Amino acid sequence: MKQQLPLQRRGTWLQDLGDWWTFLILILLVIIFSITAPGFATGQNFVSTTVSASNTVILAIAETFVIITGGIDLSVGAILGLSGIVGATVMQNMMVHGDMPALILGVLAGLGTGIVAGAVNGFVISFMEITPFIATLGMLGIGTGLTYLVSNGTDIVNIPPELSTFGDAVLFNFLGIPALLALVLLLLAWFFLTKTRFGKYTYAIGSNAEGTRRSGVNVKAHLFKIYTLSGLLSGFAGVLIVARLATGSPLEGTNDELNAIASVVIGGASLFGGRGTLFGSTVGALVISVLVSGLVIMGVQPYWQQVTIGVIIILAVYVDQRRYRNRVLK
Repeated sequence: MKQQLPLQRRGTWLQDLGDWWTFLILILLVIIFSITAPGFATGQNFVSTTVSASNTVILAIAETFVIITGGIDLSVGAILGLSGIVGATVMQNMMVHGDMPALILGVLAGLGTGIVAGAVNGFVISFMEITPFIATLGMLGIGTGLTYLVSNGTDIVNIPPELSTFGDAVLFNFLGIPALLALVLLLLAWFFLTKTRFGKYTYAIGSNAEGTRRSGVNVKAHLFKIYTLSGLLSGFAGVLIVARLATGSPLEGTNDELNAIASVVIGGASLFGGRGTLFGSTVGALVISVLVSGLVIMGVQPYWQQVTIGVIIILAVYVDQRRYRNRVLK
């Protein structure tokens, strides 16, 4: 027993930090693109890549909480797009009352939209007992449809200039404000996931929902909170992308749920629930963002970028299934 204990600690330590092979893939991609893609290894591209990765990281944070419980949220991209459009629309309509009132009300409207959409997901999943896949797939359709209804299918460009200035700001010529906000959210999420009962219940539900319920945890209420949190983070990402682009576009958020889920699975989380880390999810998001950035600089067509990401998703799920089977056999 004494000889086995260090091995057990070692395995747990690696799982808690995420999959190092994913981190090595990230380093390898950076090295390859630095050699083959002129302009990749520059400060400007670093800022651009980390800023563009900020939305993927935020959605990956939301998806991490959901996937650890054994669920999935297919609507994060649609909620992002709807929240951004609602926020931009409120800003545009309120500009007659001044830039700051319009900005504040628009941000609150975007966040509120995300919370409401997430709460609807949580209610349908927890209390109507509809599977997360179907419930969030339905919300994906609802969110996408409402986005086009609110915007009439056109971009909204009349937003307060202070918001776009904020979204374009870079600290010390190194760190964009969107990336900084994503980092702050990541640290807060890490604290709640690893240092509070909220996080312990999240892992427990993913590992054994029935056992967790019998131990006195209100599983339905917790899942409601998880999906509401996912909606809030998606709404925040929607407002942030409006700040970055100085435009509310109905196209934003399209397929972003795939990148978020891929980030979490690539980062070592299990689609069967009970396992996953924010460290791993963040590395997964950076792998996707670096891959896209490098392919763009190399002039690869956007269609091939989607093909590459799709292949990565399939491989990541395959690895997850193999691990799950091995764990069950043990």
